[in-house]
Amino acid sequence: MQMRRLTRLTNAFSKKCDNLWAAYCLHFSYYNFCRIHRSIRVTPAMEASITNHVWELAELLA
Repeated sequence: MQMRRLTRLTNAFSKKCDNLWAAYCLHFSYYNFCRIHRSIRVTPAMEASITNHVWELAELLA
């Protein structure tokens, strides 16, 4: 439900496979490194000991 690119009837629909793949990668990176989850109260990357801090969006895009 977080990825509007998966629904055909929106303006965010990807016509090119490369654009869809880039949107997937960006979404899952944000989900795992930047977003704090309610159930575990940290990011999934912090829970898996991949990183020790919550990433800022600028840090993710750099």
